[in-house]
Amino acid sequence: MTAAPPALSLQAAYEECRAFTRKRATNFYYAFASLPRAKRNAIYATYAFAGTVDDAVDDAGGEAAHVEQLAAARRLLDAAYGDGAAGDGGDRRWLTAALSDAVRRYAIPRAYFDDLIAGMEQDLSQTRYTSYAELEQYCYRAASVIGLICIEIFGYDRARRDEAVAAAVDMGKALQLTNIMRDVREDAERGRIYLALEDLATFGYDEAALLSFSYSDAFKLLMAEYGTRANAFYESGERLLPLLDSARSRMCCNGLQGVYRSILEEIIRRDYDVYSGRVSPSKAGRLVRLFRLWMSGARPRWAYGSPPA
Repeated sequence: MTAAPPALSLQAAYEECRAFTRKRATNFYYAFASLPRAKRNAIYATYAFAGTVDDAVDDAGGEAAHVEQLAAARRLLDAAYGDGAAGDGGDRRWLTAALSDAVRRYAIPRAYFDDLIAGMEQDLSQTRYTSYAELEQYCYRAASVIGLICIEIFGYDRARRDEAVAAAVDMGKALQLTNIMRDVREDAERGRIYLALEDLATFGYDEAALLSFSYSDAFKLLMAEYGTRANAFYESGERLLPLLDSARSRMCCNGLQGVYRSILEEIIRRDYDVYSGRVSPSKAGRLVRLFRLWMSGARPRWAYGSPPA
């Protein structure tokens, strides 16, 4: 008879999530540091779920393995939203335990996680986006749902829920469009194009040019359009800040969006040349900016303009 695995404490489970986040996402990890421990742990668990599933799907070989990894992710969710003890077990027990505690503590709807997995499925089967509307749907699944999960953990003015949800959705789209712009070359090297084909056609820049990393006036105009769209989403997303319950949640949220906005600013400063090298502000520069963003985010709610209704 196989011996049962040793009991895993909730503290140890959350520590695994923290270590995973620190190793995989430095920008996010430091932005989360402004949160109180319980909220920080819940954010780590959420990120660890998304990152662990994403890594497992990426590493899986072949369609059958991809399908199995996504099925395993759904079983893990079943466990987290069930008794927190089942799932795919093994070396993911820590993730099941931490996520189970987080989703109960903050009443996070499972539908958000299901949408996240749907986005991963879409990413496996789709390497082109015909229209910008289609790309926006992907951005919602890949990033906006993370924002929706985060605001449940941050806490927000429930009387203005529709405003908070809309702002979180737009902030997620801003971050995802920034990722897409930054990673044009890396995605092309994997045979993927996220910039909508209708937009390529509008600016006279075709797939062959993108896949050969052709840096041209047409490409710069195309990227400038995406920069304009991303900035509009950042502006809309900032409506979320005065709706959050606490200064520490506002600090975290402002840090997250601000660090990514600095990546967009660097792309623009380089005149949209994302082909010659990855856009990545220095660690020291990121930390200095993050500190300033924290201080700005720490303002009381009324300091953002007219007091919330």
